[in-house]
This record gives sequence, C-alpha cells and structure tokens, in this order.
Amino acid sequence: MTKHKGPIIQRRRQIDGTTTDQRLLDSRGPAEWVHADPWRVLRIQAEFVEGFGALAELGPAVAVFGSARTAREDPAYALGEKLGRALAEADFAVVTGGGPGAMEAANKGCCEAGGLSVGLGIELPFESGLNEWVDSGVNFRYFFVRKTMFVKYTQGFVVLPGGVGTLDELFEAMTLVQTRKVTSFPIVLMGVDYWTGLVDWLRSTVLAEGKIAPSDLDMLTITDDVDEAVALLRAAREVHPQ
Repeated sequence: MTKHKGPIIQRRRQIDGTTTDQRLLDSRGPAEWVHADPWRVLRIQAEFVEGFGALAELGPAVAVFGSARTAREDPAYALGEKLGRALAEADFAVVTGGGPGAMEAANKGCCEAGGLSVGLGIELPFESGLNEWVDSGVNFRYFFVRKTMFVKYTQGFVVLPGGVGTLDELFEAMTLVQTRKVTSFPIVLMGVDYWTGLVDWLRSTVLAEGKIAPSDLDMLTITDDVDEAVALLRAAREVHPQ
C-alpha cells in the first residue's frame, strides 16, 4: 500500500493513519513544532518575500559596511557621514546593516542630505533595533537572506573600517564577483591606512602562492577620497543602469 502526502510517499510501516488537515484542525498539542526545520523553511521564505517587497522599488543604491563599534569621535565615523551625504547627492540610496557605528554614520549622512537611508537589520544577542537615521528598514533572522538583499538591490559595496562582520561581507562580495555571479559590481575600501595591510597580504601571500589570480585584486579600489569612490560607483551605474 502507498500513501501520498503532497510530495512525500509513504509505504508499509511508514504510513500514518491521519491526514495533514485532520492533525491541523484536531490538534491542540505542544508548540515545539514552530522550531522544527519544515517551519523554518516557511519562515525563510517569508523573509525573502518581505525583503523583496520592501526593496523592489528602491532604485539605484549602494551598500555601505563598517564596524558597529566605530565611536562617533572616530575619524571613520566622519568619513561614513561624508560618504553617505555624497552618495545621496549622487542620487543613490544608502543601504547599511542598520546598526550603530559606521553604519549609523552612513545612514546619518544620507538622511541629512535628503537621500533614502535604508537599514537591513539582523537579529543578534548584543544589538537591538535600527539606528535613528534609517528611513526604511527591514529586520532579518537569517544572515544569508539579508546578504541576498544587499547584493540583489545594490550596485556596489563601499567598505569602511570594520571587523569580522565587515570582512565577511567584503569577501562574500569578492567571491561573487570572482565567480561572476554579479558583474560590474564595484568594491571600494575606504581607509587606505586600514586596508592596505590586508591587500598587501593578499598580494604577497595569497597571490604569490597562486591561490588567486592578479585580476582578483583588480576588483578592489582603496581610497580615502569620497569623491573618487562615488565617481567609480556612478560610472558603474551608467554602464548598467537599473
């Protein structure tokens, strides 16, 4: 005997004696099922739907990454504000992780310049809520859903000084460009003193041992000049207008 339950087939001792509808409507049992993997699939799907719906009409946008630990008196904070302002004046929306520090700085600069300031938050045990300069925000449970939104709805990344999370976003973008999952996608490292050591290591060790190609380093632009960064992003927008 065979029983079909949607896409699932049961035979012999695996056949249960009730229907899915029956269990749904008759059961008043425990709520542990909301933490099971099938339910998580629906929750993940819902996050994608919510993100796509919120960002589909965003228009030209740039993602700005940087440390949540950047203090407001840190020069990197002022750099983030200047960058956010310049991007808004170039008619880009600014998309950050919505947190404090460098993300807040970019959102603030964009907001004060009259641009669209967006925050894509993530559920973390040590951070809560979006910063006050976010005009439009979405909070996510899953990092991989949030990462998809950053890449799908922005036309380039600008990376301010940051830590593990910032490095994760940087190398994720580099991987997508290297494998041509995304094209014409500028990656700008803001802060020559901060980023030069990393790029030198990539060149002297990773490239020297043949682990990457010379062209892989060409995808990175290191600068302290906000105008240079914005000009690069504008040039990419002209090649691939949204």
